[in-house]
Amino acid sequence: MRAYENVYINGKWVPSAGEGSLEVTNSATEEVIASVPNGAASDVDAAVAAAKAAFPGWSALPAAERAGYLMKIHAGLEARTDEIAQTIAQEVGMPLMLANLIQAGLPKANFQIAAGLATSYEFETKVGNSLVVREAIGVVGCITPWNYPLHQIALKVAPALAAGNTVVLKPSEVAPINAFILAEVIDEAGLPAGVFNLVTGVGPVVGEAIAAHADVDMVSFTGSTRAGKRVAEVASQTVKKVSLELGGKSPNVILDDADFTKAVADGVGKCFLNSGQTCTALTRMLVPRERLAEAEGIAAATAAAFTPGNPFEKTSRLGPLVSAAQRDRVKGFIQTGIDEGATLLAGGTAAPEGLEQGYFVQPTVFSNVTRDMTIAREEIFGPVLSIMPYDTEEEAIEIANDTIYGLAGGVWSGDPERAQRVARRIRAGQVEVNGGAFNVMAPFGGYKQSGLGREAGQFGLEEFLEVKSLQL
Repeated sequence: MRAYENVYINGKWVPSAGEGSLEVTNSATEEVIASVPNGAASDVDAAVAAAKAAFPGWSALPAAERAGYLMKIHAGLEARTDEIAQTIAQEVGMPLMLANLIQAGLPKANFQIAAGLATSYEFETKVGNSLVVREAIGVVGCITPWNYPLHQIALKVAPALAAGNTVVLKPSEVAPINAFILAEVIDEAGLPAGVFNLVTGVGPVVGEAIAAHADVDMVSFTGSTRAGKRVAEVASQTVKKVSLELGGKSPNVILDDADFTKAVADGVGKCFLNSGQTCTALTRMLVPRERLAEAEGIAAATAAAFTPGNPFEKTSRLGPLVSAAQRDRVKGFIQTGIDEGATLLAGGTAAPEGLEQGYFVQPTVFSNVTRDMTIAREEIFGPVLSIMPYDTEEEAIEIANDTIYGLAGGVWSGDPERAQRVARRIRAGQVEVNGGAFNVMAPFGGYKQSGLGREAGQFGLEEFLEVKSLQL
């Protein structure tokens, strides 16, 4: 077991002022694999003071020098790719092969992209007699989740540093080991003291202290909509900028002229990625009523191929959920779906056969789900798909938009122009058209209660910049 006893403040590993520690468990075996400090508000005070002191020097560095540091971090993460993948496979439960590609691969890419943007972005432009200057906001508080832990950290920390900001990071206490690996890499890269700071702890203590702190100029938060509302509420008292990437209940509209074999199978996979612990998961599959039986058969067969198992077993296509609390929550939603009259096609509340230990849930598919059912409205965050029949294209669009969320979506059609036309009418921040691939440079974020602001690429960099006009 790894015992992390210190937090990282002002370029040094120092004891936390908090009491006790927080245990980290292996989601497949339920064994405790690490402990991290249970940080206190005074740790945040120290980290923010260090970040504030470091800001003038860091923001004044030429962008090319900041990019150089980011590339050193990229190289450090590259060298520890296998360790990162194995760590997150244990913390979160994603099968190791996917963890290597996604959980370790995306963070490396994000630091490399941020380095490129630091040198290519036009921080100054002329508008008439004005020079419009984009400059760093100041001290940025980053509060991140557990489902794609290092990726979500990198989406915030990398562009914030590229823009010239200094950072105080609070990672999820459920999956924090990867954040310590990043802090070690940053320390080895030789960033000036105070530019990056790491404080672990729980949201109501460390998270709230960051959001409330008068010397934190911006908070970037990813997590549940409930927690995001609290962050915004606390941050509003000091009128700081807030960026929120929150929940989703994303629709996948399969039109009557689509290739159902391809579209339905792809949709099941997009719902079950990372055991359904994905904010953009396409959890509501909308299909024409006259082809409902066909969709049900394909979905059930596809779900059966998602073999649950230990993330380190090559035959595993579906890992465990992150915690006992998450497993029990997802099972509760499955039982609610049964109780409210949805048709259970695959899965259920019982543990997968032979996997009574670990936080496993069966890959589950419901059909005949109506828009008023709990499983059609609440974000489940587990491998649970709801198939919803519709009668007309117009009704499909109406059902797709009948949600408080607007993070993602999908549309499938044999006519690409028709698919794009429907996609434009879905109120969401990103919509896949006929299975279009994820783009690390495209803006990521949501409409409605899915959040505020955008991450990734140039749009992500701009979130961490203030705009100033010099009238000449």
